[in-house]
Amino acid sequence: MASNREQPAGVMNRLFENTGNSSFMEFAGSYVRELPPRRDEMPVTPMGDRLPHATTIIAATYDGGVVMAGDRRATSGNVISQRDMEKVFRTDDYSCMGIAGTASTGIEMARLYRVELEHYEKMEGRTLSVAGKANRLASMIRGNLAMAMQGLVVVPLFVAYDPDKDEGRIFGYDVAGGPYERDRFDAIGSGSIFARGSLKKLYRDGASADEMVMTLIQALYDAADDDSATGGPDVTRKIWPIVSVIDADGFRKLTDQQVAGYVAEMLDARLISPDGPIAPLR
Repeated sequence: MASNREQPAGVMNRLFENTGNSSFMEFAGSYVRELPPRRDEMPVTPMGDRLPHATTIIAATYDGGVVMAGDRRATSGNVISQRDMEKVFRTDDYSCMGIAGTASTGIEMARLYRVELEHYEKMEGRTLSVAGKANRLASMIRGNLAMAMQGLVVVPLFVAYDPDKDEGRIFGYDVAGGPYERDRFDAIGSGSIFARGSLKKLYRDGASADEMVMTLIQALYDAADDDSATGGPDVTRKIWPIVSVIDADGFRKLTDQQVAGYVAEMLDARLISPDGPIAPLR
């Protein structure tokens, strides 16, 4: 039986005119089976440890929005494979995702997810709800389960501004795609345990966006201080964490100059108090 690629031009035109539904992933799979992240063929031996891995991503809500930040280091085993990797990706005007795990698979998933949201909006004439966006990403993670079992694991962190509630929302996932909404803050990756511990002490309800950005910069520094796979700010190479803010005005990524200002303020304070701010006991 002839494949879709061998069909006459008229058949191909009808295929692209009749996508069936608002899911770009299902449409792509009906034409080129290997395009979506669902893989049926698995490598013979696990190879996850040989590939670059993205590490620490953190996020926290503030009054009217949410902030996400990520370090820049990628590791292959005990080797630093990249010092300036970007792990936080805009997915639409009011959401973004950060990746931890196998870097190549995570980057591909982030790009496909962005197209998935754009495709839905064009087909339906409206954007998905925040819960709908979280569930769409869950299905993509679930589609990667076979590869995850071979060591090519990707577990993203997803954040979005919800206009119905006028607040930021955070969703974490397990390797099988289960979505779990997180309250106030969350962290993923190798340094997440240290970042989360820092956030427990530094997070304040009612904080402004500016205060929350500084809180995440402090938490990333604490993670890098205890986790070798997490990269701290590289002052000599001028490599800074990626920081993105989402609120009613939409997604915006802070410039390197803006992040450098926060880092300089944080490092000046740590010259006096190397362990960072001390949380009040009362």
